[in-house]
Amino acid sequence: MTTPGEKQPRTGSAILRTALRRNLGAMTGGTALMGLYQAGETAFPIALGLIVEHTMRDRSLNALALSIAALAVIITTVSFSWRFGMRILQKANTTEAHRWRVEVASRGLQPVARDTGLKSGEVLTIATEDADQTADIIEVVPLLISSLVAVLVAAVALGMASVRLGLLVIAGTIAILTILSVLSRRIGSGTREQQARVARAGAKVADLITGLRPLRGFGGNHAAFGSYRTVSTEAKHQAFVVARANGAYAGAALALNALLATAVTLMAGRLAFQGRITIGELVMAVGLAQFIIEPLKLFSQMPTYVMIARASAQRMALVLAAPPVTTPGSGRPAPGGGLDVDGVRYGALNKLTFTVPPGEFVAITAYQPRAAADLASVLAATVPPDAYEGVVRVGGQATADLSIEALREHMLVNPYDGEIFAGTLRTNIDPSGTGRMIAEAVEASMLTDVVALHRDGLDHPVRDRGANLSGGQRQRLSLARALAADTGILVLHDPTTAVDAVTEQLIARGIAALRRGRTTIVITSSPPFLDAADRVLVLHDGVITAEDTHRNLLGTDETYRLAVAR
Repeated sequence: MTTPGEKQPRTGSAILRTALRRNLGAMTGGTALMGLYQAGETAFPIALGLIVEHTMRDRSLNALALSIAALAVIITTVSFSWRFGMRILQKANTTEAHRWRVEVASRGLQPVARDTGLKSGEVLTIATEDADQTADIIEVVPLLISSLVAVLVAAVALGMASVRLGLLVIAGTIAILTILSVLSRRIGSGTREQQARVARAGAKVADLITGLRPLRGFGGNHAAFGSYRTVSTEAKHQAFVVARANGAYAGAALALNALLATAVTLMAGRLAFQGRITIGELVMAVGLAQFIIEPLKLFSQMPTYVMIARASAQRMALVLAAPPVTTPGSGRPAPGGGLDVDGVRYGALNKLTFTVPPGEFVAITAYQPRAAADLASVLAATVPPDAYEGVVRVGGQATADLSIEALREHMLVNPYDGEIFAGTLRTNIDPSGTGRMIAEAVEASMLTDVVALHRDGLDHPVRDRGANLSGGQRQRLSLARALAADTGILVLHDPTTAVDAVTEQLIARGIAALRRGRTTIVITSSPPFLDAADRVLVLHDGVITAEDTHRNLLGTDETYRLAVAR
């Protein structure tokens, strides 16, 4: 994971270089051991050739025993060097993948959003599959070097028997790698496109899961599933294209490797027939010809993994190098301050102006739902200050001058669709584990029946997105979390749309009692909240058109009465 003082890589190539630099020690040790493994593998047919040579020439049992002992040493070296070499490399690979997963996840979880142009599902794919594939470069480079070592050792050994054999191996290897490098370019471009389409399909799934309930409500689920089918089919067809390219590449590599091995075997046989090499050297040459197929195959496969790692690194760079949507300040609001919205023009808001003094409980009812959503977005700082006209002040300071952490500590905006996480009721209410005001928050949000319903109480397990809870239970759980945070300013957006009227009445009273003396704003059309508030602001056509108590507005404003009366 990148340290605070470390420069963040901004390109795919920089990400790969960072991964290689951070694991240089492990790669050095792994390369040495894997090179020893390949050298041992290469030494095996050489040793067999020498055994045949000495056995036929000396016919000595001592020489045979010594040769068998040498084979045992080679086999032991091969076994242990592979075992420990791969252990070192895979540990480094796994650790590096973890670092990049954490780095990408931290970017997505930072208070200031990043302008990635990607959906959450795509970021999830990058944080998992692409992070793992990028870290594969840690194994690819040592395996490339060790395969090259095996080919070079084989070429030198054959060259000692006959210069022609050594040159044939070197020339054949260069020719094979040249041909395969051309083929690998097509694989690289196809792989990048496949990864992008798979990520888009993942984003579509995330969107569908999030909106499945409302989609079913108005019968749009079939059309939504159809759109996902289209995106997934595109990813499938691209996968077929990449698979065909990979198949052609693998087939060509195997054929070329086999052709080189055949050429070495035939040339060695001819040289032996002409008496230019001995029978032992012929056995060595045939053995090496068969052996070099494996390192050549491994060597030819590595460019594909390099292309995949590079494509994944480039996708990670989209997240890691994305600029923040805004540059927050460094100030902190004055404790106990109120909220001022001064001339804000954004979306459905038209130079909106109002003030909430410290300690007041204010309800804002918007006749247009879009205006309510735009106001909640502006207050939550999900809209950068330079994206709207006007200014929002918290504790007397403009939000643009505040650090995002200080703003979050002082003012919490809880959306109507607050996310529920896998864990327990307790960890959802109190994610930080501070344990403050949990009991009060549970009681005020009327979550007491959910806690009492289960033997584990607050430790009752909650599935991801609250799948084992009803809509009303999820909403009350989110509300309890907001209340337990006990921030100086609390903004609630439609906190009780999924609960019944009786429970809503109790929640409104509970929040008013719990938040007494602290600034609270509820954006809602709920009569119980409007009645519990000290003051009601009517938001119509983007501006505040009326303000008074709920009961006074009911008696004097016909439009208001028709809008909020149930």
